[in-house]
Parts: sequence; structure tokens; C-alpha cells
Amino acid sequence: MSRQTLQILLALAEGPMHGYAIIQDVAERTHGDVRLTASTLYDALARLVDETFIRETDRPAGVTDHDARRRYYELTPDGRRAAKEETRRLERTVALARERL
Repeated sequence: MSRQTLQILLALAEGPMHGYAIIQDVAERTHGDVRLTASTLYDALARLVDETFIRETDRPAGVTDHDARRRYYELTPDGRRAAKEETRRLERTVALARERL
């Protein structure tokens, strides 16, 4: 799983978001280490929908700055499972690196 894909899944673990909010969340959470362009994001979102890791959803309740053009996405149980598996894989990799270095 790419860094970008994992970061998208982690962003959606907090709840439904639209594309631009995902881009902002990833940039803020990674302190700019992972930056998503619109084309990269929307290609990844389409792939994640196809893989059933995320799905398009209705606008969340309480959203006041709604723009009818925005599409909202949410994490599916498969997506949460995939993110957890990738996190465990990364933890094992870091543990091995620490052991060897």
C-alpha cells in the first residue's frame, strides 16, 4: 500500500470527508511530508472505491459550508481492516529496522 493510500484511509478513519478536506488533513497530519495533488487524490479515491475500501456517501450532518459539487467519502470495514493490516506491517518493519540499526 502506498503512503498516499494509507494517509487517505487514515483521514477517513475520522469520518466522512470531501476531497479537498482529505488533501488538507493529510498535509496537516504529516506536517507536509505527504502532499496530495487533486489528480493523485481522485485517481486514488476511484481505485479505493473499486477495491471497496471506501464508498461515496451523503453529506455528513452538521456540514454548513456545503457545495453541491463536493463528493463525500467514508471508510468501509474492508478499508479499516486494510489500514490496520498496513499499520501492523509498518510496525514490524520499524521494529526490524531498530533491531538491526
